[in-house]
Amino acid sequence: MAIATLHDLYVDELKDLYNAEHQILKALPKMAKAASHAELTQAFKDHLAETKVQVERLEKIFKKLDVSPKGKTCKAMEGLLEEGKDLMAEDADPAVLDAALIAAAQRVEHYEMAGYGCVRTFARLLGYDEAADMLQETLDEEGTADKKLTDLAESVINSEAVSPDTSSN
Repeated sequence: MAIATLHDLYVDELKDLYNAEHQILKALPKMAKAASHAELTQAFKDHLAETKVQVERLEKIFKKLDVSPKGKTCKAMEGLLEEGKDLMAEDADPAVLDAALIAAAQRVEHYEMAGYGCVRTFARLLGYDEAADMLQETLDEEGTADKKLTDLAESVINSEAVSPDTSSN
C-alpha cells in the first residue's frame, strides 16, 4: 500500500498497532507465568483482559473505515517481545526476573503509547472524532498500565531484586 496521504499513514499505523496487540496477546500469558510476584502476575493477567478490549476497539475503527486490519507485521513489537522472551530464558533469580519483566513490559507500553498518541492525533486531524476518542481511551489505559508497573517496581519488585534470596546458594 502506498502511503500518499495522512489517511494512508493513519491506516498503516493502525494496522501496525493491531498486529502489535495480537503479538502482546500471545506474550502476556507467558509473562504472567514467568513472574514470581503475585501482584506482577495479576498485573499481566489484568492487562491481557484489557488488551482484548483494545483489539475490539481497533476492529470497530477498521470496520468504520471499511478496511481490513490485517496485512502488516509490527517488527518493532516482534523485537521488543523477543528481548522479553530472551530474558525469560535466562537463569535468573525470581526477583531479578520480575524486575526484568517489568522493564521489558514498560518498553512495550511506551511503544504502544507512542503509537496510540500518533494515531489519535491523526484521527482528530482527519475528522474521525469517535475513533480518536476510542484511541484516547486505549492510550489512557496504556498509561495506567505503565504507571502500575512503575509503582510495582518502585514499591517492592526492584528492592527485592537488590537483595535476592541467597539462602538457596
